[in-house]
Amino acid sequence: MLPSSVPERVATPPESADVTIRGAEQSDLGSIVDIERASFDQPWPYTAFERFLDEPGFLVAVASSVVHDGDVVGYVVADVTPNFGRDIGHVKDLAVADAARRRGIGRSLLVRSLVVLSVAGAEVVKLEVRESNDAARTLYRDVGFETARRVPRYYQDGEDALVMVLDVAEWREGDVEAEP
Repeated sequence: MLPSSVPERVATPPESADVTIRGAEQSDLGSIVDIERASFDQPWPYTAFERFLDEPGFLVAVASSVVHDGDVVGYVVADVTPNFGRDIGHVKDLAVADAARRRGIGRSLLVRSLVVLSVAGAEVVKLEVRESNDAARTLYRDVGFETARRVPRYYQDGEDALVMVLDVAEWREGDVEAEP
């Protein structure tokens, strides 16, 4: 159940009826790594995902249709770090399988992770995104993230990253728009 202070338009992103979001499990890691490798030029290794298994912000979207029942179609990895009394949430990784994109699954995973991070005490949530990743940047802006700064040559190939941040209190109060 979502906290009552999360605005309805943000709390209920378009989500396919045949997808369920739940905590990641060891048995999901093979599928997660497959999606990661297909999605990113610099994919995380299996062991990186293993380290986050106990984090409440490590979530998967699982298909519940007759054809793909139980298949992981997306994931998000997020955690909270104490920071001198103002805990910071960090969305570290988010991807959806190519065949499942454009159905609101990424938005659903992101919003659910924000709720989890909020409950865990995060006051601010940050993430890094490739400057050239227009689809991801649009999603993050739509949910309420704002660009805070640029990190030159953040990625191995020399591309800059944009650090985007979201104020959790503002997001929960509904001061941000969920839709473009």
